[in-house]
Amino acid sequence: MTEQASPTSTTARTPAPEITTLGELRASGYRSVPVAAELRRNAAARIAAGEPLVRGVLGFDDTVLPQLENAVLAGHDVILLGERGQAKTRIVRSLVGLLDEWLPVVAGSEIHDDPFNPISRFARDAVGQHGEATPIAWVHREDRFGEKLATPDTSIADLIGEVDPIRVAEGRYLSDELTIHYGLVPRLNRGIFAVNELPDLAERIQVGLLNVLEERDVQIRGHRVRLPLDIVLVATANPEDYTNRGRIITPLKDRFGAQIRTHYPPDAATELAIARAEAAIPADGAGTPRVEVPEFMAEVVAELSQLARQSPHLNQRSGVSVRLTIANYETLVANAVRRALRSGEQVAVPRVSDLESLVSSTQGKVEIETLEEGREEILLAQLVAAAVLLVFRRRVVLEDPKAVVAAFAEDTVVHAGDDLPSGTYEETLARLPVLRVPVEALAGGSTEPAVVASALEFLLEGLHLTKRLNKEAAGARALYRGRG
Repeated sequence: MTEQASPTSTTARTPAPEITTLGELRASGYRSVPVAAELRRNAAARIAAGEPLVRGVLGFDDTVLPQLENAVLAGHDVILLGERGQAKTRIVRSLVGLLDEWLPVVAGSEIHDDPFNPISRFARDAVGQHGEATPIAWVHREDRFGEKLATPDTSIADLIGEVDPIRVAEGRYLSDELTIHYGLVPRLNRGIFAVNELPDLAERIQVGLLNVLEERDVQIRGHRVRLPLDIVLVATANPEDYTNRGRIITPLKDRFGAQIRTHYPPDAATELAIARAEAAIPADGAGTPRVEVPEFMAEVVAELSQLARQSPHLNQRSGVSVRLTIANYETLVANAVRRALRSGEQVAVPRVSDLESLVSSTQGKVEIETLEEGREEILLAQLVAAAVLLVFRRRVVLEDPKAVVAAFAEDTVVHAGDDLPSGTYEETLARLPVLRVPVEALAGGSTEPAVVASALEFLLEGLHLTKRLNKEAAGARALYRGRG
């Protein structure tokens, strides 16, 4: 995660108001309100209209979002506490949408001075000199948000400010407040300041941050500058970091009116909805096969993450991020696309044999407890198999299981693998017609050969995992035969 100045805009900007002077602003009837009151007003309008406070976040409707609504309506600073991959940063950035689109400031002000109540030396001088003719500029809501990734080397100069040697060289005295180059916090006056991983911020820096936010003054190289900043503070923290690697000093922690605990998706359906919304899937055209992901294969990816969060072999304190589900979904599709490109097929449909590719995309996103050398891949393969079995038992109902098993006589074998063309599986169904009904049910009535191939592989793997068939595997190739 890196520091970003503002979130990416998702909607087109409307033109800024045409008011250009303090006099015109006063005549328009505009009234300044604190940032917390601005957020409260706009949040109340959304809630009353039945709209979500935060858009694009799933699984939090009955837990996190009500607490967030309470915090915003109460005008509180907020800390979001949760493991990695729980949408904390997305929630923080989405709060920008609760700000008014345009805010009037004294033109040229580095800290977004309120024209009716300027606090910096520059803005006070401008209003004193020009009066009602003081130039006004308009700042978009995106420029009123800033976030900082807390690191141990973050300095007071980064957050608060420092004397600018260039301004001194231009002839100003060191005692002149105008020699100060303001840091990130003052520049977000009348906006939202977010700190990611707050416990990683050195305690002495937390003290300086508290001083400017609570006491409203700061000392920079001997300057004692009074800065009654108007800022809503939002922070994120991981519980593991919160208690072990770092801590939040008590006075700063006390400033937060709300501590909201985030969580992972409560079920596989929510997990899958998030993955589908976030995954980058190759678009059709330009020689790329059309991608079609059967429900049962998508559910395996989601169940894999759910099972990983319950596994005693994985470090649960560091968490199993939703990004694992997204990466696995993308990897599964990529392996199917690669096969379709090699075989010249126009449709790419993931199969069970593609699931082996998930081991590599999973290893980098989980922390495995101490195991013997080489056991990691075995453990992950077991989790994948458990996910397949879970979905198979939920999705497949065999009307006559004995007939299906009996079809695999001693000399009957079925080959499967991610390098086999889809047409090969149609030949298998022709040899073993008893499999056609459950395969068609899994395929949802689709006659697309690639979908039928995926459904047949899933059925065969499920029969193996339920101990009805034997399986001999070598890499992505597999051979299924009867157990007799």
